Amino acid sequence: MNFIGKFLGLILGWKFGGFFGAIFGVILGHWGDKKLYELGAVNSSFFNRKLTRQSLFIQTTFAVLGHLSKSKGRVTEDDIQLALQLMSQLKLDDANRRLAQDAFNRGKAADFPLRQVIREFRIGCGQRADLVRMFLYVQVQAAFADSQLEQSEKDVLFVVAEELGLSRFQFEQMLAMEFAARQFTRAGGYQYQQHQYQHQQSGGAYQPHSGPTVEDAYKVLGVNASDDQQAVKRAYRRLMNENHPDKLVAKGLPKEMLEMAKEKTQQIQAAYDLICKAKGWK
Repeated sequence: MNFIGKFLGLILGWKFGGFFGAIFGVILGHWGDKKLYELGAVNSSFFNRKLTRQSLFIQTTFAVLGHLSKSKGRVTEDDIQLALQLMSQLKLDDANRRLAQDAFNRGKAADFPLRQVIREFRIGCGQRADLVRMFLYVQVQAAFADSQLEQSEKDVLFVVAEELGLSRFQFEQMLAMEFAARQFTRAGGYQYQQHQYQHQQSGGAYQPHSGPTVEDAYKVLGVNASDDQQAVKRAYRRLMNENHPDKLVAKGLPKEMLEMAKEKTQQIQAAYDLICKAKGWK
């Protein structure tokens, strides 16, 4: 993030208010740096214009959604309704809605340059790990809207993850975490199990079950049942910090996606609470 505002605030604050003026100046400068970062324009050769980071996030999201939909062979009415539903959920105004629809349609093209678009997105986001992971989280949620993951969709998601800097292991771990996290927001959702996942690669589906389990909770936090309380708490705090809605918005997450970020932290909190209850931890 820029530091010019903090530097100028320090100098001017010290000059006109001494020590306490310098502190106040740094605080104001920090706020100014955040606003400049949020509103700062970034280049995009694919969208052919300078965009704010928030606009880049939204348009890239819908372009990749279009590409995911097309990867299954053809874009169905359900795919279109999913995109429209997400636009409504985000409460996009007419201008942003048109941009999102255009991005979705461009993503469906056979020559859609997925790797180029994701590289430019990553650069535009300042390569911030927490922000790009939230972007991938949105794509995974969309791919699982029909409660199963086609191999073609998984292949697209891996390309996205790879361009965002994730290894194959990190990608598989993230999928496992996200599959399990769905149990904490969907009653009667779909349980992820390794043997079911292998079956899915040859066309099988995930099997329904009654709700979240302790095993799901471990996967959400990326920990093992054998981990002690300190290790689990450390993982929980790290995930809560990485997915803090206000911090993500300050780094470029569109305010329209604030509710999705809140849902993510609620899943993490619910998983941690379930583990603590099962273990008898205070």
